[in-house]
Amino acid sequence: MDIKTNQGNSEVEVICIGTELLLGNILNSNARWLAEELAALGLPHFRQLVIGDNPIRLKDALLESAKRARFLITTGGLGPTPDDLTKESIAEAFNSPLEEREEILKDIQNKLKISSKISSSNTKQALFPPGAEIIPNRTGTAPGMIWSPNPEFTILTFPGVPSELKDMWRQTGAPWLRNNSEKTQIFISRVMHFAGIPESTLAESIEDLLDSNNPTIAPYAGLGQVKLRLTAKGESLDKANALLKPLEKKLCDRMGLKFFGLDNDSLASVVLDLLRKRGEKLVVAESCTAGGVGAALAAIPGASDVFIGGIIAYSNETKQKMLEVPLACLEEHGAVSDDVVQKMALGAQEKLGADWAIAISGVAGPSGGTISKPVGLVHIAVAGPQGCKAVSENFGSHRERIEIQQLSVVRSLDRLRLDLLERS
Repeated sequence: MDIKTNQGNSEVEVICIGTELLLGNILNSNARWLAEELAALGLPHFRQLVIGDNPIRLKDALLESAKRARFLITTGGLGPTPDDLTKESIAEAFNSPLEEREEILKDIQNKLKISSKISSSNTKQALFPPGAEIIPNRTGTAPGMIWSPNPEFTILTFPGVPSELKDMWRQTGAPWLRNNSEKTQIFISRVMHFAGIPESTLAESIEDLLDSNNPTIAPYAGLGQVKLRLTAKGESLDKANALLKPLEKKLCDRMGLKFFGLDNDSLASVVLDLLRKRGEKLVVAESCTAGGVGAALAAIPGASDVFIGGIIAYSNETKQKMLEVPLACLEEHGAVSDDVVQKMALGAQEKLGADWAIAISGVAGPSGGTISKPVGLVHIAVAGPQGCKAVSENFGSHRERIEIQQLSVVRSLDRLRLDLLERS
């Protein structure tokens, strides 16, 4: 659950700096991440901008932001290279000098393991406007700053390296904003996760609830999954929570088994928890997903007490040797079939000694499809203590290969989830 506060005059803008972002050489993941973090803090956030490494355009953007926003967050342009000009541009835009901070120079020296005087390119990372508060960088050499060029406007600068940005935000940036923003109302947000239902169908099922003003419901579609963000506001945490809980229960009751988790839950984490409670083990046998299901499971901390491992059996020869799928079965039905995928699941279950097994085989494309087995056709089998069942899914030949693979992972984990709940 995210608890956040509404800021009466605390509008935030974000500027991401770097020509590589404009050229598309680097995905601007920082902007999305910061947007989610600001939403969690309850800070109004209405504008994002990407600027290349051009000091004139950057200064213009800074001055425009100062007219509108209470806080400005920048990412990028804090490194030692000549095109890293964020602090210089900020200082020039607001007619401020830059002063060298001795403690920052020493920190850079220690990180670079240099006993002699550091280069001028690194030295500029220790220059800050007078009165700026330092945002320490525990892993890199580029610290950020919190600086108010005027009493109504504060700039927070961060490096463009995502890992450094996130650590500095959590350690310094977010706590500072939380403590320096006007708090008028408490917001509580909860995310509900659904699988096996299109966004349009889910929206139709809850159409009478979507017009609610407090709490509100916002749907977000994903591959094979849909999220609903519920947000309630009140004068206190208890009052906001009292509004949120009845809506959450109503949605759970209405959507039944389509609902699978809250907040940071995933299909993989939910499946692992269900198996853990039963004291049972899981293995996978994958063809077209080539380890995607195993990767999703292994991404969950503590998965090893439930998830034993798996076999990637891409070729028919590997299916025969590793999973003991009979050649006759492959020749008669083809690798993409209920019969073969069931043999794969049972083979993995027996060979690796597990209670449950997931197996997948399909045509992920973009080539290789036929009239009877088109691109997008995937067969999924789930083997358990009481037998093995297979289903087929046609995700459509219009989809990208990676989408078909990801949908196969989602569907297979959801099939196992439903089987576990049915037999609980």
